[in-house]
Amino acid sequence: MKEEKEEVKVKKKKNNAYEKLKNENALLNEKILRISAEMQNMKRHFDEEKSRLAKYDGEKLLVELLPIVDNFERALLLDDANLTDEVSKFLVGFKMIYGNLIDILNKLEVKEIECIGKEFDSSLMNAVLIDHLDDIAHNVVIDCMQKGYIYKDKVIRPAMVKVNNKESE
Repeated sequence: MKEEKEEVKVKKKKNNAYEKLKNENALLNEKILRISAEMQNMKRHFDEEKSRLAKYDGEKLLVELLPIVDNFERALLLDDANLTDEVSKFLVGFKMIYGNLIDILNKLEVKEIECIGKEFDSSLMNAVLIDHLDDIAHNVVIDCMQKGYIYKDKVIRPAMVKVNNKESE
């Protein structure tokens, strides 16, 4: 009888140890699943960030080039009918360089934001001046002080514009 009681105790201890090991195993399996899911999420975030960085690679350089484009455009506004022959030749060279620069920007998917005559869009433009003209619709861009540009699908420089405002008179 005593042996039977001892045997039952040993069986209970074995069952308790078995249940404890079974619970630990379940907890470890759950932990592995969570870590695996976390690793998959990290990999997905990493891949998304990597593709975003690759998509907009060169953005800093393009932003630095935009003031140069502005300066070329200002130089090309010169009236070449009133220039000496030597300066006219210089201006022709400027026009060729400017054309090449614009071609490169177009190939890189840098597009000018069309704004004059369009309704003001705060995601593409910054209103720096307001005017009150009766013959132009409310909230329409009248003039562009500085061109804005989009690189692929991202605004890299908003246009600085003058907007008509009929309501605030």
